[in-house]
Amino acid sequence: MTLRQLQVFLAIAREKSFSRAAKSIHSSQPTMSEHVAELELELRKKVFFRRGREVTLTEAGRVLERYAASAILAVEGARQAVDDLDGLGHGSLMIGASTTPGIYVMPGIIANFRGRYPGVELKLQIANSRVIEDRVNARELDLGVVGGHAVGPGEECLAVGFADELLLIVPPRHAWAKRRFIAPEILAREPLLMREEGSATRSVTERALQRAGVRFQAGMELDHTEAIKQAVMAGLGVAFISVYAVRGEVETRRLHALQLRGIRVQRHFHVIHHEARRLTASARAFMEALVRAGRRPAVPPSRT
Repeated sequence: MTLRQLQVFLAIAREKSFSRAAKSIHSSQPTMSEHVAELELELRKKVFFRRGREVTLTEAGRVLERYAASAILAVEGARQAVDDLDGLGHGSLMIGASTTPGIYVMPGIIANFRGRYPGVELKLQIANSRVIEDRVNARELDLGVVGGHAVGPGEECLAVGFADELLLIVPPRHAWAKRRFIAPEILAREPLLMREEGSATRSVTERALQRAGVRFQAGMELDHTEAIKQAVMAGLGVAFISVYAVRGEVETRRLHALQLRGIRVQRHFHVIHHEARRLTASARAFMEALVRAGRRPAVPPSRT
């Protein structure tokens, strides 16, 4: 039984699909099947039920899952403990981030961190908040950076990082494009483009509007911030987007940003960690880099 076989097994158990698991750990589906076949041959038991594309754990698989997770965690902890003997001259760090911080905030922080600690190998995974939370819970990530997060069982919220504000964006020739504020009650006149289920941007927007009693007309659902910006430019609706994500388009007047009068849609990016996963020296150093960067407030783009 090899470490790679256990990693493959846990990925399939989590994703409930060979193809999705292969993508999540950057492998191929035939290779995944080969590892599982070798594992089942050694155990003399099937670890998965396969019904079409759906994959579920057998009783043997459920037993193995607990031990496999502990084994992976122990090996990673041992590796990090040895790396820590060299201070931050060596080490590895796996960071997960939801879409907005992952694309628009983290690259600059990672560049500064690598300049300061070139010996630390750092990898970044980007997905929506729900997926990153699941990977933290599966102990696959050292740290997760997500927006508007409620701490779940086994998780620790290590820090409240960046403050973020979601601005309402419209195309430059829209009737609202000459305004800085609109009355909340007229929002329902336009379809509101939304991110997919599991997105923190979506949940924060819906929560803020519902809390304020603002009615809205649900428009298209798109699974990426860039897709939403392009859809707004094409006149398919309006949307709430992070100030970090829309700065360039507003400055170049490809989009116009405004607010609902009397209502601010705000959140923080939280840094989460599984309490059973050892917080390494590299992770602590990266936390410090996040905290330093988080002290610089986001400045809304100019809205001419």
